[in-house]
Amino acid sequence: MQRNAMKFIDIGANLTDSMYKGLYHGSKKHDSDLSDVLLRSWDSGLEKLIITGGSLEESHEALQLAQTSSNLYCTVGCHPTRCDEFEKSSDPDKYLKDLTDLVTENKEKVVAIGECGLDYDRLHFCKKEVQLKYFEKQLPLSKIHNKPLFLHCRNCFDDFYKILNDNRDKFTTGVVHSFDGPLSYANKFIELGLYIGINGCSLKTEENLSVVKEIPSDKIMIETDCPWCEIKPTHAGYKYISTKFPSVKKEKWSKGSMIKGRNEPCTIVQVLEIIAGLKEENINKLSEQIFKNTVNVFFTA
Repeated sequence: MQRNAMKFIDIGANLTDSMYKGLYHGSKKHDSDLSDVLLRSWDSGLEKLIITGGSLEESHEALQLAQTSSNLYCTVGCHPTRCDEFEKSSDPDKYLKDLTDLVTENKEKVVAIGECGLDYDRLHFCKKEVQLKYFEKQLPLSKIHNKPLFLHCRNCFDDFYKILNDNRDKFTTGVVHSFDGPLSYANKFIELGLYIGINGCSLKTEENLSVVKEIPSDKIMIETDCPWCEIKPTHAGYKYISTKFPSVKKEKWSKGSMIKGRNEPCTIVQVLEIIAGLKEENINKLSEQIFKNTVNVFFTA
């Protein structure tokens, strides 16, 4: 594969997901192929990958993986849908301390606090009151460790903004990842000193596209949120894509194949192509700007 001339940083890659081990809903379909996934990433212009930590256990796993390559980094935090873990543990304060110790002991590899935030679309996983409590408890880790926030926001804009605004002195900066909300809230988050993370889930509808078009380029970061958030032909943004990736069904996998329906970091170029098309900007200049945004937030502390 010819290495891409543009440089990318995927700020949200769920590389600990079992799909990269060949496991789908507990069923083994093919050999582990994470090494091939990473090779495709580097060949596609990825300079760095940030592996998402969504719980204490997953943060440990993300860190362990990050330590295998100089190009891999991770976040440490507890996803809103998993905040029950605080209260199911014998000591919620110890759970928080274990998260902060993980950051303290691995400052070179841990580049953000999160994934934390609110998710009102999936309250069946964790009640609103629990999410609110432990979102607020994780925020001070940003100032304590001088690390940005990696934020999750789904159908909760008013509460999410209020908590961040009320606790502005407790965090440095950060990114609202996988943003799919209205422009008014994108602007409110930017006013708080945050950036907006764009992936395939941010580019599904014409309404999404109209929002992304108006977000300033110097406030955008890009991500895949792989193995999720694949850009599909039915999505509004798909018409701007020029780079396509052949794939096979998981049952037909052979070494070197990409899997249909399983997103990978190498597809980040498609996110960039859509944003450049929407904004009618030079794709190389836009790539440079977004790369600069990301380095300034995650890699200059």
